[in-house]
Amino acid sequence: MSWNASQLPSFAGRTALVTGANSGIGWQTALELARHGARVRLASRDAGRGEAAARRIREQAPGADIEPVRLDLASLASIKDVAEGWEGPLHLLVNNAGVMAPPSLRQTSDGFELQFGTNHLGHFALTGRLLPALLSAGGSGGVARVVTVSSLLHRGGQPGRLRGEPEPGYSPQRAYADSKLANVLFALELQRRAEAHAAPLTSTAAHPGVSRTNLMLNPDGMGAKPLARVVRNTVGQLMFQSAAAGAQPTLYAASVAAPGSYSGPQWPGGMRGPAGPAQPSRTAQDPQLAAQLWDLSEELTGVRYQWAASRP
Repeated sequence: MSWNASQLPSFAGRTALVTGANSGIGWQTALELARHGARVRLASRDAGRGEAAARRIREQAPGADIEPVRLDLASLASIKDVAEGWEGPLHLLVNNAGVMAPPSLRQTSDGFELQFGTNHLGHFALTGRLLPALLSAGGSGGVARVVTVSSLLHRGGQPGRLRGEPEPGYSPQRAYADSKLANVLFALELQRRAEAHAAPLTSTAAHPGVSRTNLMLNPDGMGAKPLARVVRNTVGQLMFQSAAAGAQPTLYAASVAAPGSYSGPQWPGGMRGPAGPAQPSRTAQDPQLAAQLWDLSEELTGVRYQWAASRP
């Protein structure tokens, strides 16, 4: 199969929120949604970068309804502020932002390991706090959608941390893989719970393959190592696909992918190629582990999903 963003349906009349939208895959996702008529809110930790990202989209999609939103996923207070200030229905939430492999242990403002706290717990809390807006959008006759962006590296994730077991020590790569495994577990469990509550909500997951993005340049993560920046700007230019190509699975998951599915590049190894269905690891499909992670996430964030709004 060969699917690309030109096949996106119209998003006219729908509102989308994309996290980590000031660059890379998040920005490309926001651009295509805007081109197809969506009202797009760009969530970014840095207000200045968010404004600049919005200007770049308006240059390429004149007349686009774009607005930056300041959001720090490493802060539960920031997440709460954004959700409490949200007005109107939310038709599409793209949980895209992430931190990758800080060389030394770092923590969020709430004391969580930075990758698990940002990549998973931040998005878990954001989705839960925005659930009323999502259910409101679905209740208007359609079905709201949540897309959570994971990684091929989720296959290296281990269940211990996700059950709340103490970690023997900090490993940048292991912590990243654990957080990406948590992303898939969360997305699939969100779909199960939406179905159990007969809620007008679809949840999907996606991974971008291997793409040239600023994730490897981010000083909060792998970009703290000079070698990572060199690889990204040399070998990466030749071997990795573009951020625009990396955004295709997210857009596929946001539009035509089946509920509870996982999408990614279609060429062998899943590193490149057109978007389509992908296969998560066996661990990522474990409903018992997903339920344990959900309970742990509620305990750590204090956010509990209120499904009552989905009922007539």
